[in-house]
Amino acid sequence: MGVKEKRAKYREEFRQEILDAARELFITEGYENFSMRKLAEKIDYSATTIYLYFKNRDDLLFAICEEFFGNFSTRLNQIRLVSRDPVETLRQAFLYLMNFGLKNPYQYKLIFFTKSVYGSREELVKKESMARTTYLVFKEIVQDCIDAGQMRQTEADVIVDILVVASHGLITKNIYCANFLKERSGTVARTLVDVLLRGLQK
Repeated sequence: MGVKEKRAKYREEFRQEILDAARELFITEGYENFSMRKLAEKIDYSATTIYLYFKNRDDLLFAICEEFFGNFSTRLNQIRLVSRDPVETLRQAFLYLMNFGLKNPYQYKLIFFTKSVYGSREELVKKESMARTTYLVFKEIVQDCIDAGQMRQTEADVIVDILVVASHGLITKNIYCANFLKERSGTVARTLVDVLLRGLQK
């Protein structure tokens, strides 16, 4: 590995270190209490060094969200390659999102409920981002179900909205309701997915 490659590798590793520390601070301190100074103290570097990589907390939050959506998009495409049945593909994709939220509630809250770094959905679909890519892949999976005649003729955007709202509802209950039986959350998630998909099928 040459000098340039080593430097690039170091920069990427340090950038990831910043992101991991920022994610932890966002979760523990909250968006409003987050500061670049606290982040600098956490990783034992100067804030000036961090500013070489990220210009502010919104830039950090955007990068954290993009990292999640990049991983989610990769997973969606893996599911599509394995499954030949479009409805089963949608089921597995939907379950992946719900299981992530149930297992990582505070990270899910950070990504989806902290602040919209993408703007409205209309703005999202116009801007190049991993969030946009993920949304379009998810929408394509829904459209595959419609085109195969396995789902009622409804706008794909509407079905995506239904599934996302249901996912947010269950995960929000898991986060905020102390008496929610977390050991049953996986069963509830699977049942909710099955009920919704049966209702949307012809």
